[in-house]
Amino acid sequence: MKTNLISILLVVCFALGCTGTGAKQCYRADAESKRVLRHCVLFKFNAETTPLKVKEIEAAFRALPSKISGIADFEWGTDVSPEKLSQGYTHCFFLTFPTETQRDIYLTHPAHKEFGALLKGHLEKVLVVDYWAQR
Repeated sequence: MKTNLISILLVVCFALGCTGTGAKQCYRADAESKRVLRHCVLFKFNAETTPLKVKEIEAAFRALPSKISGIADFEWGTDVSPEKLSQGYTHCFFLTFPTETQRDIYLTHPAHKEFGALLKGHLEKVLVVDYWAQR
């Protein structure tokens, strides 16, 4: 009985196109959805931004996936490259969306707009690159 249930769950998971271990990494199984849209955001904070404010901004960005359902995956980190080519960008936030529509919902979502307001006056530069992931 337990084996049958596990087999059924595996079949359902593959039928739905689950590609990862988390529920947010489950995509439709059609050809279009096998691609994922990456949204890469780099921050260069201005000199006046305190470490406490940076921590607040980090926490606010980390909270977005719990507020915006279209985010399929999220990770972030700070620059640790020995190459010293970051041009002052210290933070990278990396979001994954199954579709452009989900990305566009994220961009216009009230929680994202609220986060953007928190950034005002604290960034010297921001860099955003979106791309369809390829293997």
